[in-house]
Amino acid sequence: MRSNQSVTRIPLHSFIKQARARGIDWKLAGSRYGVIIAIILIPVLGIFRIDVSSGFIVLDRQIWFSDFHIVFGFWLAFASSMIILYSTLGTVFCGWVCPQNTFSAWANSATKKHLGKKAVIDWDAEKDASVASGKNHWNNWAWLSLKMIIAAMLIALIPLLYFQSPGAVWSFITFQKNEELAGSLHWIYTVFTFIALVNIAVVRHFVCRYMCIYRMWQFLFQTSDTLHVVHDKNRQSECGTCNFCATTCTLDIDPRDTNVYDSCINCGECITACNSLHDKDNKPGLLGFKLGPRRNTDGTKKTSNLVSVKTRLIWVTPAFLIGASLFTWGLVNYNPYHLAVYRGEVPRGEKIQDYKIHIANKLYQAAEMKLSIENLPENSYTLSTENVFFETAARQDIKLHIIDEYLKPGLHTFTVHLTADNGWETSYKQLHLAK
Repeated sequence: MRSNQSVTRIPLHSFIKQARARGIDWKLAGSRYGVIIAIILIPVLGIFRIDVSSGFIVLDRQIWFSDFHIVFGFWLAFASSMIILYSTLGTVFCGWVCPQNTFSAWANSATKKHLGKKAVIDWDAEKDASVASGKNHWNNWAWLSLKMIIAAMLIALIPLLYFQSPGAVWSFITFQKNEELAGSLHWIYTVFTFIALVNIAVVRHFVCRYMCIYRMWQFLFQTSDTLHVVHDKNRQSECGTCNFCATTCTLDIDPRDTNVYDSCINCGECITACNSLHDKDNKPGLLGFKLGPRRNTDGTKKTSNLVSVKTRLIWVTPAFLIGASLFTWGLVNYNPYHLAVYRGEVPRGEKIQDYKIHIANKLYQAAEMKLSIENLPENSYTLSTENVFFETAARQDIKLHIIDEYLKPGLHTFTVHLTADNGWETSYKQLHLAK
């Protein structure tokens, strides 16, 4: 009995459920929601966060824009890795990683559950959305609305984690006072919640189809070898008119005839569905992933103006390695503290006797340091303090006053020396004119 004949004897809806249960639905869900968990854990664990007052935070270290090797190396490696991803795996990011797709898929599922399958908005305008008559009740609308609002409120907390410390966000959630929290944060959170609500309630996959930057860049950096779904034309007779793969596809495309530029997100559900259909005959399915040039029915390569993945990688890989090397070198040679000395502000024409010693702790941990002045007599200067203590990453200004009466007239070079309790030390030289 051929596969297409056997399908007619099995309820298609039941078979799709079986195929997905045996297939990759759990892998897709694990990948997608695992990425969401990782996005939350990255700022919570201090791996990466944005500090609007100083720059970025990487591995609990403040990364200033003056940390050139780290900043430039990171962005060069990141941009290169994205080009490599575009060129090789293509839309795998969309199907297995993208949070927008994850939230949109969840919203579609919730909508189908409470309002029916046809209630999902079709942005291709092939069919109008309509609520199932048996589910058009206020309680279904209420439950769906409640789910959307709660989901939007939770999603809106994610960007806050990237701009506030975990402790500050927890204080915000539990309505506790915290000096780190801005007075306008509740309004900002309300705006984030509104945007998230509109996104999951209405916009959804519209972003993927028409607004996604990744999708646009993926089209630009597409190669002739980018990963895609292929159909075994040599076994065409086993396919018949089953359309099982097309029915399983969440994007309503025919996986047997994919194009270079289409809506396929390489999720692999169609491949699993086809494999499940042919399992009973101990045969592989007719669909599969392929990394290589697309071919015509007769096996010849399709003509294309796109470059090969090998050509693309020849110039992208060195850029990635340079960026990764710069980033690694910057972290290894990272300066956890910063020292600078500035002249005090005085009216023009008056002599300068006051200096500001600026010290910054760039680590989110306690630190104790000791200041000392070299090349000046001990009785010729006063420090507001010699011992500096930080509870966490912060900045302090120490006042230095030089008494000219104990110095000979002329230029004097003095050195401010800073030693941390972990053995790190640095110096800063400054000129002083004694009159």
